[in-house]
Amino acid sequence: MTTIKGPAVFLAQFISDEAPFNSLDNICKWAAGLGFKGIQMPTLDTRFIDLQKAAESKTYADELKGTIASYGLEITELSTHLQGQLVAVHPAYDDLFDAFAPKEVHKNPKARTEWAVQQMKYAAKASQNLGLNAHATFSGSLLWQYFHPWPQRPQGLVEEGFAELAKRWMPILNEFDQCGVDVCYEIHPGEDLFDGETYEMFLSAVNNHPRACLLYDPSHFVLQQLDYIQYIDFYHERIKAFHVKDAEFNPTGKQGTFGGYQSWANRAGRYRSPGDGQVDFKTIFSKLAQYDFKGWAVMEWECCIKNQQDGAREGSEFIKNHIIKVTDKAFDDFAASGSDSDFNRKILGL
Repeated sequence: MTTIKGPAVFLAQFISDEAPFNSLDNICKWAAGLGFKGIQMPTLDTRFIDLQKAAESKTYADELKGTIASYGLEITELSTHLQGQLVAVHPAYDDLFDAFAPKEVHKNPKARTEWAVQQMKYAAKASQNLGLNAHATFSGSLLWQYFHPWPQRPQGLVEEGFAELAKRWMPILNEFDQCGVDVCYEIHPGEDLFDGETYEMFLSAVNNHPRACLLYDPSHFVLQQLDYIQYIDFYHERIKAFHVKDAEFNPTGKQGTFGGYQSWANRAGRYRSPGDGQVDFKTIFSKLAQYDFKGWAVMEWECCIKNQQDGAREGSEFIKNHIIKVTDKAFDDFAASGSDSDFNRKILGL
């Protein structure tokens, strides 16, 4: 078994134009000051990383690692959640998702998809240059708006959607495979990969590609009432990244999993800071240690009540207190009787 690495923090929800969140040096100093040992880095803000440059220049990648290491930190994974989203976008969401892409590809879905695919390939090479073996992203979605079968879906629609999704991702997965990096899809509402069944459909469509792996985030499963503990038993061999994000689900006589178009604070299911929700992290950390998870425990702050700085400070300590230093001994080693084949056969009466 392996002791989980951490604590680490996903920077996406913290980056801003205000210090200490406005430069790589400032944010590294802030993270280290809170006790974090790693940072998961989004890749669309060149103040923190130039993704193309990291892909094309090993020297730049080494310098970036050196800067981060000077604060006692490591990069846990790069993140292309927004670019991965744009690999597959249904036309109903074109205008909304254009905001994730450069202005020169707005109102041009084909060019936007091509841009996103190239970004993913840069991410594969950049991860390799940085010495990383896992990468965090979204799958995108062609089918999300059809998840509830009303009106009735035409026969074969879902299968066609997953076939197209796989067609778009196969070249990306192959690029990551050449670079020795796992693609860790965050199973998430709004993506075509939003639970175990949809992940398995995608996995089948990409011929069980060895790089089509998972980012485990239990908060999304609380909101859809999925058994997030048994999920680890099912998919532990594919779980290569881990977000520590809490959530709670408090249904009423007026709303349940669909949320009734309420704001985040007023939904039955809502995200909380680590330790403030209902997720059984004690069991999760035990399960991941049991299954020899070799990655990082990365705090993701998305709380509808608590402010981000308090969430980060408490989250660092929360993760530190939940990481299990795994044992290298069995509890009854003191009574061990050795290993001897002849003795074993004698005990068996052979």
